[in-house]
Amino acid sequence: MRDDSTGAAGATIELLQELIRNACVNDGTPESGQEVRNADTLGSYLSTSGLDVERYEPTPGRVSLVARIEGSDPGAPSLCLMGHTDVVPVNPDGWSRDPFGAELVDGEVWGRGAVDMLNLTASQAVAFRRLADTGFRPRGDLIFFAVADEEHGSAHGARWMAEHELDSIRADYVLTENGGLHVGTSEAPVVSMNVGEKGVAWRRLTVRGTPGHGSMPFRTDNALVKAAAVAQRLADYRPPPRFHELWRSQVADLGLPEDMKEQLLDTDRIDDFLATLPNVGAAGHLHACTHTTFSVNAAEMTGKTNVIPDRVVLDVDIRTLPGEDAAAVQEHLDVALGDLAGEVEVAPIIDDKASISRTDTPLWDALLRATSRHFPDARLSAHFVVGFTDARVFRGLGAVAYGAGLLSPEIDSGEFARRFHGNDERIDVESLRLSTALYEDVARDMLGS
Repeated sequence: MRDDSTGAAGATIELLQELIRNACVNDGTPESGQEVRNADTLGSYLSTSGLDVERYEPTPGRVSLVARIEGSDPGAPSLCLMGHTDVVPVNPDGWSRDPFGAELVDGEVWGRGAVDMLNLTASQAVAFRRLADTGFRPRGDLIFFAVADEEHGSAHGARWMAEHELDSIRADYVLTENGGLHVGTSEAPVVSMNVGEKGVAWRRLTVRGTPGHGSMPFRTDNALVKAAAVAQRLADYRPPPRFHELWRSQVADLGLPEDMKEQLLDTDRIDDFLATLPNVGAAGHLHACTHTTFSVNAAEMTGKTNVIPDRVVLDVDIRTLPGEDAAAVQEHLDVALGDLAGEVEVAPIIDDKASISRTDTPLWDALLRATSRHFPDARLSAHFVVGFTDARVFRGLGAVAYGAGLLSPEIDSGEFARRFHGNDERIDVESLRLSTALYEDVARDMLGS
């Protein structure tokens, strides 16, 4: 096995910078994203190795890209490296640097998408091209899938591909975002890989009122006032904690004092513990791991200062735990809203259940060996994450899908979590080197002769 990971890191840095600068911002509207820019960049990068690259454009500008190294054995398992190419919107006022400048400063690449997930998409592309350049001939197909629209539910990306071009992306095993954090202690090092994720049940709530003149508000039916009460009740709602099958092992691997572990594993004590935890970021993450969550994140209405509004629409980001379905979501809403429940029209935007992949697989074993090459004493920990990824689409197709990368042990997990969709998003060069090496090593291990 070649060991020129420093050169690979340089290629990954340059590719990541170009992907960030393309500013493929997905605000949820069909015309946003314009992932065609990143598809063009990746297509040009891969085509120099003679790889066949297929493009798919279900909506103008929303381009996904698939490249393949054909396997020698039609019966051998296939592996897909999947990275999304869109990023979430950004407010430049909160940043220390240009969010689309992709500056390399003190060993870190800054920019929107640097951790979610253009870093890993770039690492996958570099690993894939390196394999092609060396004449790698896998037993089973190796696929690189650069996918659009992950950030708004996959309708123009993985979901569309699964429904219309399944043969192009079908795989037995999938690696995507996001794993590789060091969560153990120096005495017992642990690297996390994500094997499952919460469900996503976005809902659109429509609140109606009666229009009138703004100069006479007494005893009126103001939709905005009512919507504010709805939003506040959802913010105040506190469903009870529930522990999924991976929770106990996740807590065990956090390297916390025993008394803290005991509180995190006690349904009667965890909420009080999280309410007083000094690290707000950690508290939010641990809460989301163990609770169904509700976040009112968008509102839409038409109005004028002197007109009482008659309609307000609220979009609510709901994340569900294993075992919860659409009926359970509605039950939560009914409890949270109380006597206001009858005043709200509820429509689904996305409805995907929580999903978990097993770990007794050749891919898990290959990830362990590849990680051990850099951190010989580390073991892998299977984690359940609170965000959604396109892994859920592949799990629905029967694939084993993990969120996997390999990050520097110098990264603080709490600080890293705050960079997702946050200000001053950035990734260090060492993590780019490690992730690129991981993908190449796993592909050679899993699919090599």
